[in-house]
Amino acid sequence: MSAGALADAVVTVCRRLYERGLIAGQDGNVSARLGADRLLVTPAGLSKIDVTADDLVVVTTGGEHVAGSRRPSSELGMHLRIYAMRADVGAVVHAHPPTATGFAVAGESFVADVLPEIIFQLGRVPLVPYATPGTPAVAEGLAPYILEHDAFLLANHGATTVGESLLVAHQRMESLEHAARILLAARQLGRVTTLAPEQADALLAARARARNDVHAGRPDSGGGWRRG
Repeated sequence: MSAGALADAVVTVCRRLYERGLIAGQDGNVSARLGADRLLVTPAGLSKIDVTADDLVVVTTGGEHVAGSRRPSSELGMHLRIYAMRADVGAVVHAHPPTATGFAVAGESFVADVLPEIIFQLGRVPLVPYATPGTPAVAEGLAPYILEHDAFLLANHGATTVGESLLVAHQRMESLEHAARILLAARQLGRVTTLAPEQADALLAARARARNDVHAGRPDSGGGWRRG
């Protein structure tokens, strides 16, 4: 993907996050790999619905400003840590999806085995301990979870998802919020039925196979599941 096409894709994701109610005001940030040692990042201080391709900032994977007239997102450190630890990650999305963030405020993770689609697409979603937004402590707190997970709830803060592409990272954020709404509805109905351990293990195994196929460049072999 060319630099221009990638910039347009970042802008599209920003607008989708806003239109679907996953962010409000200046909330959220999005980044994507732009070559081996460059990243394209949303700027600080702008509502994502107003972000244009010209507003995006180019930084090195070490955080050095390369291009763009604006400051990069205050959460750049979190993005840099993820890219440094995960060579397979091509994009990072951070948002404040209302229901999923409600679980984060309540101090709950998404590690319960309830929805097959979520287990397959996201895996288990941990709750990362609170750290002051925009500080290095956010990246430090996230670091122990980065290698094993593709979606994270940040206590009293929001959520972050990653993917090999912008499309996948954004889809995972939407899926996380959708799952939170379903789980909340089930609780309001008075009962949450979890999957049996062997059922969850089968889904996690299928997820691992699909991830290996993505990294190997093979066609989807997820046993009929749509790759997430």
